[in-house]
Amino acid sequence: MAGDRAFKGSMPALVTPFMDGKIDEAAFRALVDWQISEGAHGLVPVGTTGESPTLSHDEHRRVVEICVAEARGRVPVIAGAGSNNTIEAVDLARHAEKAGATGVLVVTPYYNKPNQEGMYQHFRAINDAIGIPIIMYNIPPRSVVDLSIDTMKRLFELKNIAGVKDATGNVGRISLQRQAMGPEFIQLSGDDITALSCMAAGAHGCISVVSNVAPKLCAELMERWFRGEAAGALAIQDLLTPLHAGIFTEAGVTGAKYGLSLLGRMREDVRLPLVNSTETTRKIIRAAMVHAGLLH
Repeated sequence: MAGDRAFKGSMPALVTPFMDGKIDEAAFRALVDWQISEGAHGLVPVGTTGESPTLSHDEHRRVVEICVAEARGRVPVIAGAGSNNTIEAVDLARHAEKAGATGVLVVTPYYNKPNQEGMYQHFRAINDAIGIPIIMYNIPPRSVVDLSIDTMKRLFELKNIAGVKDATGNVGRISLQRQAMGPEFIQLSGDDITALSCMAAGAHGCISVVSNVAPKLCAELMERWFRGEAAGALAIQDLLTPLHAGIFTEAGVTGAKYGLSLLGRMREDVRLPLVNSTETTRKIIRAAMVHAGLLH
């Protein structure tokens, strides 16, 4: 059984900047440094928000290496290492550990539709291959499978399984999982708009898309909650709610990159099959950033 209470607070699921079809390393390094200076409590490179499905394996590894190097131990780095091919997930997890990541984020195998025993064996194989904490990523709307609480409980008995990124959209799952695994089981919201609700139910933080664009506000919301300032956290939630909704009008990564482009931090470029946000969505995001005080 593994646990690392340093995995808490606002942790951006970092986008991967591109320029001329290649990773824009300078923009990515600057993004990492900015996120930390704005108060992010951890970093999550090469999740799906980092466009991991369209990165080559070499690019994937390079992004992890850059993130770890630029973070310089200032905050934890939970590297994406998910795949619906267990051998591939093991390879990515081993690389992340070798590169110096603090932990790995591993999504439930998508498309293959394994049963509960298949998912157990998938996570167990990764657990047995590395020596750093694993955060399971349960996102039934995209992976089509739902890692059951009973299976999570079995997995939490293994030495490196530390917790879950919960993107079920069901805040009640946080309470049920806390009941089954106890308060040491790390629970991280996978949905920005439900993060505060999840914290009230016992979650430890959020792996956030919106914090790419609003890192200081997202971190401050968490800090206020940790200090017991529920009203203050809710006030920030009210500032961020239009942005939480607006960035996900289309794909979250395209919304986040558009927001970052408005801040002058990177180009909006994404890789097919994603395309840039539509003009309608851009107007929604821009207005939400004004509402949050990020633009004037």
